Amino acid sequence: MASQPQPISPVKNFFAGGFGGVCLVFVGHPLDTIKVRLQTQPKPQAGQPPLYSGTFDCFRQTLVREGVRGLYKGMAAPIIGVTPMFAVCFFGFGLGKKLQQRNPDDILTYPQLFAAGMLSGVFTTAIMAPGERIKCLLQIQAASGEIKYGGPMDCAKQLYREAGIRGIYKGTVLTLMRDVPASGMYFMTYEWLKNILTPEGKSVSDLSVPRILFAGGMAGIFNWAVAIPPDVLKSRFQTAAPGKYPNGFRDVLRELIREEGVSSLYKGFTAVMIRAFPANAACFLGFEVAMKFLNWIVPSL
Repeated sequence: MASQPQPISPVKNFFAGGFGGVCLVFVGHPLDTIKVRLQTQPKPQAGQPPLYSGTFDCFRQTLVREGVRGLYKGMAAPIIGVTPMFAVCFFGFGLGKKLQQRNPDDILTYPQLFAAGMLSGVFTTAIMAPGERIKCLLQIQAASGEIKYGGPMDCAKQLYREAGIRGIYKGTVLTLMRDVPASGMYFMTYEWLKNILTPEGKSVSDLSVPRILFAGGMAGIFNWAVAIPPDVLKSRFQTAAPGKYPNGFRDVLRELIREEGVSSLYKGFTAVMIRAFPANAACFLGFEVAMKFLNWIVPSL
C-alpha cells in the first residue's frame, strides 16, 4: 500500500476543503435538485401518469417552467454550509487516521481508512442535517407551485418558529445513517484509487489532474451507491408534513415499500449517478489544487 499523505494544517484544511466543497456544489447542484424532486414527487392517482416520468423529463420540465435558475434552487444553503462542513469533514478523516496510528509513519489498511471516513460522517452531520432540511424544502416548493419560503434564512426562521431547533434538525438520524457508512466508502475509495493510479516509484502527491479527477469521481459513485436508500428516506422524512411519520424513518420505510416496492429506495438513482462523478471529481480536484496553492504560498502555516 502506498504511503499516507503528510499531516495537514487545520487552517489549510479549512480553506482547501471549503474550496473543494464549493466546486462540488456548483457542479452538482442542478442534478441534486432533480434527484430531490424525483424522490419526493407524490404518488400518482390511479390511471394518472407520475409528475415526472424520469430524470430527463424532470430536467426538461424544470428548465421549461423555471429556466436555468430553477436548477439552482436552494443552492445558497449548501454553499453557506460547505466551507465549514468540508473543513470538518477532512478534519474528521485526518483525526480518524491519526487515532489509529501508533506512530506518525504508520501506513493504515483500507478498513482503517474506512473507519476514519466514517468518523468524518459523524462530524459533518451537525452542519449537514439542517442544511439538507432547508435545501430539500426549497427544492420541492417550486415544483409544487406553493411558495412558502422566501429563501434559506426565511425557511430556517419559519422552521424554528414552528418547531424550535428540532424542526431545523429534523432528519438528523437519517443523515447519520446516510453519511457515516457513505463517508467511509468515499474516503477509502479515493485513497485506494490514488494508490492504484500512482506510478511505481512516484508519490500520490504527484498524481496528474486526470487521475485525481478519476479517483474523485469514482469515490463519489461508490459513496452514493451506499447512500441512496437512506437518502431517499431522509428526503421524504424531511419534506413531510409535521406528524406524518410519528415513528420516524421506520414509518417512511414501511410506507415506501408497501406502496411503491423496494425499487422506490433507489428513486433518483440516475440523477445521483450522473451527478456523482463530475461533482466529486471537482471536489477532490479543488481540494488538491487549493492545498498545493496553500503549501506554496504559506508553507509554514
